[in-house]
Amino acid sequence: MLARPLAAAGGYDFWFTRLRYDSGDWDVDQRTPSNIITSLIDYTTLRVDPKEHVVALSDPKMLTAPFCYMAGHKLVEFSPAERRNFERYVRNGGFVMVDDCNHDIDGLFARSFEAQMAKIFGPRAIRELPKNHGIYRSFFTFEGPPNTALELNGWGDDLVHEYLKGIEVNGRLGVLYSNKDYGCEWDYDWRNKRFLAEDNTKFAVNIVMYALSV
Repeated sequence: MLARPLAAAGGYDFWFTRLRYDSGDWDVDQRTPSNIITSLIDYTTLRVDPKEHVVALSDPKMLTAPFCYMAGHKLVEFSPAERRNFERYVRNGGFVMVDDCNHDIDGLFARSFEAQMAKIFGPRAIRELPKNHGIYRSFFTFEGPPNTALELNGWGDDLVHEYLKGIEVNGRLGVLYSNKDYGCEWDYDWRNKRFLAEDNTKFAVNIVMYALSV
């Protein structure tokens, strides 16, 4: 398992780590982390670092993160150091949420990211998660992945994606892969949550709690 000393993050149980990669546009949906952090503070008893941490995928520091987030619209083409750290992190117990901001099935991000995963984990590594997967019951209860308003109203493939996908290593989900563009759905000023009929970041809580449990 990965070494994750809490002292390295000020005694926190959780800190949000965004992965910076050299290709593409990694710095999307800049308000999403604050909404996820706020929900974790509101709903759980975790000691949560209130700040987002941006760490280069090529930096060994990312190997100590309890959870990593990676997103974008454009090309994903890992350098040797990025590929090595991604594989090491996942194979040794890490969890990465990857969000395709194009919310499509054959756009540049999707095609290039899936190609990178095939190189690392094999051509059949990415599989659909069943709707009874534990991630949908890890804190709140969902009947599968919540849909986003962007799927039918955005500029992607205009499809509702019925399943999330993932990569399992030794029976453990190490990569959660979404074409639903959750990052954009959660990208709003956190103070506007009070105007939502239902807090749409509750599923983010499930993702984090699941990541910390596997």
